[in-house]
Amino acid sequence: MAEPARTIALVACVGRKLDHPAAAKDLYKSDWFKKASSYARSVTKAWYILSAEYGLVHPDQVIEPYNKTLNEMSSRERRAWAAGVIPEVGKVVNRGDRIVMLAGARYRELLIEPLHELGCSVEVPMKGMLIGKQLQWLNKQFALSHAR
Repeated sequence: MAEPARTIALVACVGRKLDHPAAAKDLYKSDWFKKASSYARSVTKAWYILSAEYGLVHPDQVIEPYNKTLNEMSSRERRAWAAGVIPEVGKVVNRGDRIVMLAGARYRELLIEPLHELGCSVEVPMKGMLIGKQLQWLNKQFALSHAR
């Protein structure tokens, strides 16, 4: 019997981090990450972090700080990263799941098609928005969720 469809959020890592190992959900310090992860928790039962260093990371997984971003990787390096992440994602998603991508183009570009091939629908609610607009959108979502 197939499991019921779920909503799963994938949140991109950010550059600002603590200077010591911590649970991934606490390691990233930027306002954007805090708001994006809060939104992910409000609309899903499961969410994960897309880490340039560690691949797919559960929020409670303790990881070391690092200095790596897909935005500075070559296309070959990004393809290698995606090739490692796709099997990890395949272990946590089911056919029919809805994936909410809270990530920039470099983090999602090589994952969307494989997610479709796994039978998932993919939404990118902040697609095309610059960081300021993303923060406004996240603030609005937070306000809406607390008004209910």
